[in-house]
Amino acid sequence: MDKLFRKDALNYHALGRPGKIEVVPTKPYSTQRDLSLAYSPGVADPCLAIYENKDDVYKYTAKGNLVAVISNGTAVLGLGDIGPEAGKPVMEGKGLLFKIFADIDVFDIEVDEKDIDKFIAVVKAIAPTFGGINLEDIKAPECFEIETRLKEELNIPIMHDDQHGTAIITSAGLLNALEIVGKNIEDIKIVVNGAGASAVSCTRLYIALGAKPENIVMLDSRGVLHVDRTDLNETKKQFLTDRPVRTLAEAIKDSDVFLGLSVGGVMKKEMLLSMAAKPIVFALANPTPEIAYDEAVAIRSDMIMATGRSDFPNQINNVLGFPFIFRGALDVRATEINEEMKLAASKALAQLAKEPIPEEVNIAFNIQNLTFGREYIIPKPTDPRLIERVAPAVAKAAMDSGVAKKPITNWDSYIEELQKRMGLSNKLKMQMKSACKHSPKRVVLADAQQYNMLKAAEIVWNEKLAVPVLLGDEKVIRKMIKDHELELNGIEIIDNKSDAEKPRRKEFAKILFEKQQRNGMTPISAHDTMLHRNYFAPMLVETGYADAVLSGLTRNYPDSIKPFLQIIGKKESNRIVSGMYIVNTKDGPLFLADCTVNQTPCEQDLVDITLLSAEEIKKFNIEPRIAMLSFSNFGSINSVSTECQRKAVEILHKDYPELIVDGEMQASVALDTELMMNNFPFSKLGGKKANTLIFPNLAAANISQKLLQETGNLEVIGPILTGMKKSAHVLRMGSSVKEIVDMIMVAGMNAE
Repeated sequence: MDKLFRKDALNYHALGRPGKIEVVPTKPYSTQRDLSLAYSPGVADPCLAIYENKDDVYKYTAKGNLVAVISNGTAVLGLGDIGPEAGKPVMEGKGLLFKIFADIDVFDIEVDEKDIDKFIAVVKAIAPTFGGINLEDIKAPECFEIETRLKEELNIPIMHDDQHGTAIITSAGLLNALEIVGKNIEDIKIVVNGAGASAVSCTRLYIALGAKPENIVMLDSRGVLHVDRTDLNETKKQFLTDRPVRTLAEAIKDSDVFLGLSVGGVMKKEMLLSMAAKPIVFALANPTPEIAYDEAVAIRSDMIMATGRSDFPNQINNVLGFPFIFRGALDVRATEINEEMKLAASKALAQLAKEPIPEEVNIAFNIQNLTFGREYIIPKPTDPRLIERVAPAVAKAAMDSGVAKKPITNWDSYIEELQKRMGLSNKLKMQMKSACKHSPKRVVLADAQQYNMLKAAEIVWNEKLAVPVLLGDEKVIRKMIKDHELELNGIEIIDNKSDAEKPRRKEFAKILFEKQQRNGMTPISAHDTMLHRNYFAPMLVETGYADAVLSGLTRNYPDSIKPFLQIIGKKESNRIVSGMYIVNTKDGPLFLADCTVNQTPCEQDLVDITLLSAEEIKKFNIEPRIAMLSFSNFGSINSVSTECQRKAVEILHKDYPELIVDGEMQASVALDTELMMNNFPFSKLGGKKANTLIFPNLAAANISQKLLQETGNLEVIGPILTGMKKSAHVLRMGSSVKEIVDMIMVAGMNAE
């Protein structure tokens, strides 16, 4: 698994466009006039405006939403001093997180300089470019001086996340844990194992929350930071103790809180047992905590524990903090990130954990009803409310503490703006992955002799998203696995043409003949048909051997869907089946139907397509907002096609009044709320964008989907076959590995 992960990690960063981030234009550039406005001569006017008023740089440039992630590579992700070039993938990754969680643009800057004065000079020189600076992976103790001096000498938000991120998140967890166990922060005894940047910042923030310095003992690799020691720098000297303790075992006795930012396994069973009643343990060494979670909870049932790992409750994850802290700071043009803003972020996170969580978070983590308590003291990273709670709290603290240059006056509008910034695509993919991991399904892959299919099988097999069943010539498949060094140990391969499969072919042929005997099928032709993978594969699902099937990678759609319809068939309650795509846009997923099956649907077909699509969309915990598309708007043009759409809408309004659907309408109206409200305020869409588009015919739908996929630079999932009795899907011919992985997850979810 380590070898596989390393190989995939290298490929992830190298294949296609190297790296993880790119610069995307935000203004038109297709005409000569556009280019003249973008550069010379048009660019001179904003330049002169900024020269007259320097603050106009926020009005005319991207500065206000641009953060620098700056590092010298001296303390990279536990890898140590590996240098600026080797640290660049981490900085790009930090930029990616800023963008997907808070819509903040990032330039990562790697500085080849260890001298404090020179490093500070470099950062100061480039600071006019940015609205904020995130210092990253700079070793202690230099990081303390660098951050302090830059904050004193620059007037933009600056934060060293390695110091403050963990402090902010653990502070939120500590506040809630203390509330649960009924202890006051001013009374508790705290042991901090580790004396690096994060440990120092955590301790400082705990003191700001009310912890007493005399109740805190900190340790480094040589033991307790004691007044008798002479080997300590000025930073460590802030946390000296005169208590008669020298070792972790001595310090931890009768303590209320243990914070580990050190090495795995350092906390022994006896140490945990020696802690006070109802202890709080934050064992944050990664990937191996200071004490194993399973061991700790078995020893102390009265304990509250957090780790840095996602597979245990209460994960301390910095992504809960830094994107939203910078979001709030940038939005009020704060001149710094101060203690008040950090505390506001901690308290907002603590409060959010106490509130009922959205159902999609329950679904993502496979929990019936996640509630505030010992195993839920901090929000989950997938909680969509984080941006609208933490960012406003930080912005308000900046205003209250007098460091905001652009105060917010309408908080409702601000929160609505934050919500619009974030689409649902990431959340949707996280939900799919979590659901599949909870209950991996057996998915037959009918085109297993293709590399893309085998690579996708390797990914879902090793990530435990599904149990792939490979169908094809076993010798060919095994040779491909060997030649490409794929990690598919233990995976099942079925060769439907082999002698070993004769009994099953005979059984399947009998079933097929019974199903199709009045449609021209003979016993002999049924037997011959079972030599074809496209027929043998769905029969594995029909007979219950597997849960779902995918095919179509090397065949056209009609040839691939026919076996599914003949063997599995549509649900008895359905007149038709339909095909739907998911297009992930910045504003969230857009669902398109019918893109693959029904060529010229009548009004009842359109009704059925709409209902099948709505049923599928609700599986993602998304409310469908449906527009019946046409070249006409609510009767503006009369034709056979528009009349069909109108009648379908009438049926839906009458028989399914709870469904949010309207039409017929043009795509521009469905997706432009201002255009809709100004011209058609009566629409059931209520001035909100449609997220589901039902097309009048297959040609329009298929062409639109392919144009979006090929020219729109958008992620597309599909086609998803709706209305089938069991989970069966036809891949787009030539699908990429990523597309196949997505469809395996869809197939697994549908099987559930």
